[in-house]
Amino acid sequence: MGLILTIQSRPALVKFGAVSMLPGMVALSLIKEMGPVITAMICAGKIGSGMGAELGSMKVTEQIDAMEVSSTNPVKFLIVTRVLAATLMIPILVLYADALGILGSWLGANIKGNVTFVLFFSRAFSHVEFVDFLSAVVKSFFFGAVIGLVGCYKGYTAGRGTESVGIAANSAVVLSSLLDHCRSGCCANY
Repeated sequence: MGLILTIQSRPALVKFGAVSMLPGMVALSLIKEMGPVITAMICAGKIGSGMGAELGSMKVTEQIDAMEVSSTNPVKFLIVTRVLAATLMIPILVLYADALGILGSWLGANIKGNVTFVLFFSRAFSHVEFVDFLSAVVKSFFFGAVIGLVGCYKGYTAGRGTESVGIAANSAVVLSSLLDHCRSGCCANY
C-alpha cells in the first residue's frame, strides 16, 4: 500500500514542490484510514469465511448439537473465543500493516531519490499524533468484533445441508465487508 501510494503521489507533489510532505501524507493515510480498512477487508475475506465455514461445517455434522447434549455451552467455547481472538488480533495486524506500508513507502521514495531511513521516518512521524494511532486502533477493534460476530453468526445459523456451509462462508465475507465499510465512515455520504 505504501509503495504504490508513494509511487502514485510523488509526481503530483513534485509539481507543487511539496515532495518533502510525502512521508507525512503517506503515514497519515496509512495509519488513519487505509491500514485499518484494507486490513479489515482482507481479514473479513480470510477470517470471516473461515469462521463461517468452520462453524457451518460443525453445524452440518451435528457437532454443535453434540456439545449441547453433553451440557457444554457451544456459544462459550466456539463463538466467544473466536470473537475475542478477532477483536484482539485485528488491531495488531493493522499496526503491522501500517509499519510495512510505511517501510514500503520509504522504498518507493528511494526509487527516484535518495532518502535516508532516519530522515524519512522522522518526517513521516512528525505529522502523526497519538490521537491518529488511537482512532485507528479503536476503529480496528470494532472491525475485528464485526468480523468475528458476523462470521460466527453466519456459521452458527447455517442450514443443515452441505451447501449451507458455502453459503454461510460467502455471506459472512460479504456482510462483514459491508459492515466494515460502513463502520469506517464511507457510507456517511449516502
